[in-house]
Amino acid sequence: MIRFFRHYIPMSMLMLTVVEFLVFAYISSFVAERYASQLLSVGHGADYKPWLFAAILTLLNSTFGLYDWEWTKGLKSLLIRVGGSFFVSAGILALGGQLLQMVFPVGTEYLVGMLVAGLASVLIRLLFMEWGKTDLFKKRILILGTGSRASKIEEMVSSGEAQGLYIVGYMPLGTSHHYVPHDRVLNEEYGSLFDTASRLGASEIVVAVRERRGGGLPMADLLECKLRGLHILDLPAFFERQTGILPLEAINASWMIFSEGFSQGSARDVVKRLFDLVISGSFLLFTLPIMLLTSLSIRMESRGPVFYTQERIGQFGHPFTIFKFRSMFTDAEKDGLPVWARQKDDRTTRVGRFIRRTRIDELPQILNVFLGHMSFVGPRPERPYFVNELAAQIPYYHARHSVKPGITGWAQVKFPYGASVEDAMNKLQYDLYYVKNHSLFLDLMVLLQTTQVVVLGKGVR
Repeated sequence: MIRFFRHYIPMSMLMLTVVEFLVFAYISSFVAERYASQLLSVGHGADYKPWLFAAILTLLNSTFGLYDWEWTKGLKSLLIRVGGSFFVSAGILALGGQLLQMVFPVGTEYLVGMLVAGLASVLIRLLFMEWGKTDLFKKRILILGTGSRASKIEEMVSSGEAQGLYIVGYMPLGTSHHYVPHDRVLNEEYGSLFDTASRLGASEIVVAVRERRGGGLPMADLLECKLRGLHILDLPAFFERQTGILPLEAINASWMIFSEGFSQGSARDVVKRLFDLVISGSFLLFTLPIMLLTSLSIRMESRGPVFYTQERIGQFGHPFTIFKFRSMFTDAEKDGLPVWARQKDDRTTRVGRFIRRTRIDELPQILNVFLGHMSFVGPRPERPYFVNELAAQIPYYHARHSVKPGITGWAQVKFPYGASVEDAMNKLQYDLYYVKNHSLFLDLMVLLQTTQVVVLGKGVR
């Protein structure tokens, strides 16, 4: 993992992005040189920039989820994503060739370049998949502890959520009951903690111990490891780096107070507000025809208002009115009690199901962003009824209200739509990660992944 502006990015995915961009630029440059005379004869590509071709393909690949680990689930998934990405890329470049003929090449030579780039994209990923199967390039970590917290790491690694890691073993701390595979538990023959880590080739030690007071941790051994170059991580920092969450069972108030992050400031607020104004203003202009067509469709299908307004809880617990396109029948909560939205909710209209799937129902919230009630990126705002219910059951729930709520957020792009207290607890772990590490860079990453969510239809309810 490499950290940019407090946000972790897998080194392997960063390498994949850079390598593929360079390959696309080379293919584009080669095609431009090979067919230079043909392009110039028809007035195309005189000012052609190979990096522009590469940037468009790389951005579209990101939109189709080709720079995260989901494409590794199978060859079919990979081919569908690559095919969709290059189909859309071809359309964009063809349109560019009609509008800006001096910049974009169009013709047989352009199709050759697209085909070669698509094949290269598949081949590069197949090579990365084979590379990922080997342990040679994986970070070797030693887990201190064999209890329930250590088992969380074992579950994460065995499920494939933690790519690029290899657990060399679990070192017990005076307990006879182990929650991890017994064949992975190390015995005393290895010697001290540093000797054990050195012998097994570990470069990192993760402390997965619940009780640290009263001599629960071998502090002298950990200090020796730290001073001799080994990286020491506690469980919250490990999960934060590998999965983008802060596990509720492993954090406490003192950890949140003294850890890096969870910081606010006027400079950050000004930058975020300017970012919100620019993005919301641009989106209002760009999506106005879509919103007008949606309003007409809602009005034609069912009786009732086009917009749906509801009270939500904003920053620092202040209530505000949120705007959405109505996607349900007007009597969806006829008994007067708030109800969680469900998968395949029978209260939704036909237009409602479509605008939910495409996230069009969220577009009026751009007005909330423009008015300053919300930000474009942040934890999703909840209704007062659910806030009171969840805060009574989930620790640190109100911490998500320290920043402005958003139209989209880290939890929305990483976790399916939630419809229970348990789901809300899982989503809070992502929200806490965002509150701790929020930055303009993370906001841009969330917006990019939101586009991917819309394109691939993830988390639709």
